[in-house]
Amino acid sequence: YSRALQPRADKFAALHAAGWAAGTVLYVPPGVVIEQPLHTLSALSGGTDLGHQLVVLGDGAQATLLAETAATGGDANAPGLHCGAVELLVGPGAALRYVNLQNWGTGVWHFAHHKALVERDGRLQWTIGALGGRLAKVNQHVALVGEGAEAEVNGVMFTEGRQQLAYHTLQHHEKPRCKSDLLYKGALQDHSRLVWRGMIHVDPGAIKTHAYQRNDNLMLSQTARVDSIPGLEILADDVVCTHGATTGKVDESLIFYASSRGLTRREAVRMIVSGFFQQVFDRIPVETVREALGQAIGRRVREYA
Repeated sequence: YSRALQPRADKFAALHAAGWAAGTVLYVPPGVVIEQPLHTLSALSGGTDLGHQLVVLGDGAQATLLAETAATGGDANAPGLHCGAVELLVGPGAALRYVNLQNWGTGVWHFAHHKALVERDGRLQWTIGALGGRLAKVNQHVALVGEGAEAEVNGVMFTEGRQQLAYHTLQHHEKPRCKSDLLYKGALQDHSRLVWRGMIHVDPGAIKTHAYQRNDNLMLSQTARVDSIPGLEILADDVVCTHGATTGKVDESLIFYASSRGLTRREAVRMIVSGFFQQVFDRIPVETVREALGQAIGRRVREYA
């Protein structure tokens, strides 16, 4: 646990470190290639969950893992607390595709620390789908600790009601000639709120770094709120680091065009929202996950006001 995550990072990390007693482990030995995607499910029906997930890929190993969290039982509004952690350790020359689908019930308070260490020439594709929870605060940290390491980080966030989701991401370039590419997209309706705070940090000596981060948001109501805060901390020369953020509303002309072709207003908005997320959907390696995530968002979309 201490290799990637620090129990003293904050009070939630300390609580998790002190209390967790169960979780899942995936270890792929060096040189082993797992062709079929693997799936884990963490379910919560009220109460408290301090689950921990550890994924370790040896030198040259390859794997795809879908880690899903969801509410169970008849009451989707049952109060609960999840205070968890995820560690991804990608060895030299290894390749991990990791999808985290967060779909807790609307009564769950979700706090988590996620961190990946990618070693020399390792490859990580990390996708997050954030749909559930009453309130969520997630710290997602990717550390490129070996020369030539690469990471692609994708996020899909959709909020409704009075949900509040906050994701803080860190792309940490510790060694030369590493690449990172982050794309987070969020859509909000009702009185919900999204916060994304991103940081690219380049250590001294990490030359030839290529890093990019982008956050796009689509407002589906006048009462929703989004805070998008990209950032750069560059302590090396000879690097290429860029970032950007956009926030906008649904274009009424697009709704009118779709309506003129026989679609209802709600169907038109669903189509627009689906198209907004398509760039991230195309990056998800598991087809069933792409379809399930798209359908879950489609069911939540109501008429744009």
